Amino acid sequence: MQVKKDMTIAEIISVDEGIVPILFDSGMHCIGCPSAQGESLEMACMVHGIDADDLEGKINDFLAAK
Repeated sequence: MQVKKDMTIAEIISVDEGIVPILFDSGMHCIGCPSAQGESLEMACMVHGIDADDLEGKINDFLAAK
Protein backbone atom coordinates (compact mmCIF):
# COMPACT_ATOMS: atom_id res chain seq x y z
CA MET A 1 0.00 0.00 0.00
CA GLN A 2 1.07 3.57 -0.59
CA VAL A 3 0.07 6.69 1.27
CA LYS A 4 -1.14 9.84 -0.42
CA LYS A 5 -0.94 13.46 0.70
CA ASP A 6 -4.71 13.70 0.97
CA MET A 7 -4.88 10.93 3.61
CA THR A 8 -5.26 12.00 7.22
CA ILE A 9 -2.41 11.49 9.66
CA ALA A 10 -4.58 8.95 11.50
CA GLU A 11 -5.19 6.99 8.28
CA ILE A 12 -1.48 6.99 7.49
CA ILE A 13 -0.54 5.72 10.94
CA SER A 14 -3.17 2.98 10.66
CA VAL A 15 -1.36 1.70 7.55
CA ASP A 16 1.78 1.00 9.60
CA GLU A 17 2.75 2.33 13.02
CA GLY A 18 6.36 2.29 11.85
CA ILE A 19 5.53 5.53 10.04
CA VAL A 20 5.36 7.43 13.36
CA PRO A 21 9.17 7.78 13.70
CA ILE A 22 9.34 9.14 10.14
CA LEU A 23 6.79 11.80 11.03
CA PHE A 24 8.65 12.63 14.26
CA ASP A 25 12.00 12.85 12.46
CA SER A 26 10.49 15.26 9.95
CA GLY A 27 9.44 17.62 12.75
CA MET A 28 5.81 16.57 13.02
CA HIS A 29 5.43 15.91 16.75
CA CYS A 30 1.67 16.31 17.06
CA ILE A 31 0.79 12.75 16.09
CA GLY A 32 -1.66 12.33 18.97
CA CYS A 33 -3.29 15.75 18.76
CA PRO A 34 -6.95 16.01 17.73
CA SER A 35 -6.01 17.65 14.43
CA ALA A 36 -4.29 14.43 13.36
CA GLN A 37 -7.68 12.74 13.13
CA GLY A 38 -8.96 15.05 10.39
CA GLU A 39 -5.92 16.83 9.00
CA SER A 40 -4.39 15.54 5.78
CA LEU A 41 -0.68 14.94 5.46
CA GLU A 42 -0.52 17.84 3.03
CA MET A 43 -2.27 20.23 5.45
CA ALA A 44 -0.09 19.12 8.36
CA CYS A 45 3.05 19.61 6.28
CA MET A 46 1.93 23.10 5.32
CA VAL A 47 1.37 24.02 8.97
CA HIS A 48 4.78 22.64 9.97
CA GLY A 49 6.73 24.00 6.99
CA ILE A 50 7.55 20.54 5.65
CA ASP A 51 7.69 19.55 1.97
CA ALA A 52 4.65 17.23 1.58
CA ASP A 53 5.99 15.53 -1.54
CA ASP A 54 9.28 14.73 0.17
CA LEU A 55 7.59 13.32 3.27
CA GLU A 56 5.12 11.32 1.20
CA GLY A 57 8.09 9.84 -0.68
CA LYS A 58 9.95 8.93 2.52
CA ILE A 59 6.88 7.18 3.91
CA ASN A 60 6.25 5.27 0.69
CA ASP A 61 9.93 4.29 0.47
CA PHE A 62 9.63 2.89 4.01
CA LEU A 63 6.49 0.93 3.07
CA ALA A 64 8.05 -0.38 -0.15
CA ALA A 65 11.08 -1.69 1.75
CA LYS A 66 8.91 -3.88 3.98
